Amino acid sequence: MTSKTDDYLAPHYVQRSNWLRAAVLGANDGILSTSSLAIGVAAASEFRAPVVLATVAGLVAGALSMAAGEYVSVSSQTDIEQADIQREEQELLEMPELELQRLAEIYEQRGLKKETASIVAKELTEHDALGAHIRDELGLNEISRANPIQAAVASGASFTVGGLLPLLVTLFLPLENMEYTLYIFAIIFLIALGAMAAKAGGSSIKRALLRITFWGTAAMGLTALVGYLFGVNV
Repeated sequence: MTSKTDDYLAPHYVQRSNWLRAAVLGANDGILSTSSLAIGVAAASEFRAPVVLATVAGLVAGALSMAAGEYVSVSSQTDIEQADIQREEQELLEMPELELQRLAEIYEQRGLKKETASIVAKELTEHDALGAHIRDELGLNEISRANPIQAAVASGASFTVGGLLPLLVTLFLPLENMEYTLYIFAIIFLIALGAMAAKAGGSSIKRALLRITFWGTAAMGLTALVGYLFGVNV
């Protein structure tokens, strides 16, 4: 049982946002995309081998694509952040007085009196001018700063974990009505993931479950429809 002091000292939910977003996205995509792919093939096939092969291919390709895509995306964000930081460094060298005035105006807009804002800006500039501008002018901090490697690893690994769940279904559960079995288990997996993510992020569990169930059903239902329409009994 945790005390109020423990709750006070616990990290804020926003501190988990970077890795939690990548991990939830990866696991959700791993479950949903590999299940949808397996359902589409199962609806068109009477044999287990094509279903398993499609699921494995989707799992491997999806995990690599997810990691690479996340790395490229977050790296682009990092490049933009770094460019802004370098620009701030240059401006601090070329026009320190103007930068000091800009910092004071920011604090004044946040509610400080003009004199107080000027004092705060001056003292923070003396302590760490670049750090103050990165934090208060650019809005960057250690929590929000992008980390490409962390995002790529979290996305790729979580996609793999999520994709393994429907793969186990295709390997060990009866082939008859496999598409329905996959759908049921996928929804169970997605609900469990949504509940854990909502709890870790401090958000509404009910809203997360409704969102996951609706979009999961839509994605897998449309994929199954495609499988039925173009089924070739491979």
